[in-house]
Amino acid sequence: MVNLDDVQLAYERIRPYVRRTPMMQAVALNQPLVTEGQITLKLECLQVMGSFKPRGAVNKFLGLDAAAMERGIITASGGNHGLAVAYTGWLAKKPATIYLPRTAPSSKADKLWAWGAQVVIEGDVWDEANAAAMKVAERDGMAYVHPFADPAVIAGQGTIALEIVEDMPDVDTVLVAIGGGGLISGISLAMKALKPSVRVIGIEPTGAPTLKESLAANAVIQLPEIKTAAGTLAPRSTAPINLEIIRDHVDEIVLVSDEDMAQAARWLWFEMGVAAELSGAAAVAALLTGKVQPAAGEQVCVLVCGAGTDGITAH
Repeated sequence: MVNLDDVQLAYERIRPYVRRTPMMQAVALNQPLVTEGQITLKLECLQVMGSFKPRGAVNKFLGLDAAAMERGIITASGGNHGLAVAYTGWLAKKPATIYLPRTAPSSKADKLWAWGAQVVIEGDVWDEANAAAMKVAERDGMAYVHPFADPAVIAGQGTIALEIVEDMPDVDTVLVAIGGGGLISGISLAMKALKPSVRVIGIEPTGAPTLKESLAANAVIQLPEIKTAAGTLAPRSTAPINLEIIRDHVDEIVLVSDEDMAQAARWLWFEMGVAAELSGAAAVAALLTGKVQPAAGEQVCVLVCGAGTDGITAH
């Protein structure tokens, strides 16, 4: 399992290689985000590579042995985790291979190539790309970096909670988008250790309620199909380590539609000047739709977890 000590160690290890991202008050002049509560955005969309993912990937990379690194690193991704692994490969001057599903945006593949990674397109969803990547990792002895079901990755993502508590000590609630569950696993376990009274609320797409369904079943379930354009929030299943942490530390999970996320992305752009992809705007969508309704004076931190323009241009 992962604990606060692991997260604090990860923070010290990764500090030279990642950004401490800013917080911004969500004060809109045209369309208020909510009528109650005080809303602060944590802008992980300004992180290296445009998402929170380098935190976990760099922490994992720093713990790998030299022999594993020499053979190269490999992963599967909906896009952002792949970019983070490509970044770590670039830092280490080691080869990185990224398996992408066919549904991944071409812009993600272009960025991966630009950072020197080898890109392989495999399968229609992340799970299929991941199975292929794991098979090659085992065959060739490469270092495999899981996007969410790895203690080092979870600890790295949890470093966000340390920054939130330091910059916003009066925080009452934190909203976090959920894909496989690595981000909310790290943030929730660290947040509850630092400030147990804080509510942690997860947000999933209506077309990929992986964790909500698994929590209801009290077991890891595999969705029969994925119906969302938010590819980075769309694995068909989570993993036992993530399910256990989320069950113990996350207070609630709410669902938002693709259109909800698109509207939130447009709101972020026109009101805040923040370019967020669909998944990056998921937590804001929970507020705009009223799925989460802060009380008067409640201090809410909303994680904008990934940059992009797909939400802005969606109709």
